[in-house]
Amino acid sequence: MAYRNGTYIAFHAGGTDDPTASDIKYYRILKAWHEHDKIEFRFINSHEKVGAVRDSSKRETLRRSLVERLNNSRNMVLIIGPTTKLDTDWVPFEIGYAVDVCKIPIIAAYTGYNAIMRPQELSSLWPAAFASRIQNGSVRSIHIPFKQNAIDDAINQFDHENLPLNSLWFYSLEAHRSFGISV
Repeated sequence: MAYRNGTYIAFHAGGTDDPTASDIKYYRILKAWHEHDKIEFRFINSHEKVGAVRDSSKRETLRRSLVERLNNSRNMVLIIGPTTKLDTDWVPFEIGYAVDVCKIPIIAAYTGYNAIMRPQELSSLWPAAFASRIQNGSVRSIHIPFKQNAIDDAINQFDHENLPLNSLWFYSLEAHRSFGISV
């Protein structure tokens, strides 16, 4: 396995580059936090460690690029919004490879929520590949709101050597408050 220091970001792009029509806007928010000089948010973006592949690239070329990125990752942030479960293409592949082959934790970051205290109540948002791995216990994941401090903490805390305790792990009420999240 390659040197694993990156964070892989998975999101439902919906086959578009239009940031208003897909979850790519949340990926871009993560990048903006990282690039902003006055924001304490740092991660190694696995997508930037491997050459860019256009959506028009052949499917196998894109797959090889995603595999290389995942092999170099220590964890995965799975951005979960209202349409994520509709992705039947790359998100299920990314989840499966991350969990089954790379054995990395998934940081499930839910858009539109201030706190995640009962992740099982959000199961209707889960892609089938994630739901099945939660049900069979093969994934180690932490469920958090899509909030800068929570994501930053999870990225820095959980990796292939320090996994969440189970598939439905979440931060305590006190942790949410320490992130500046009103609960």
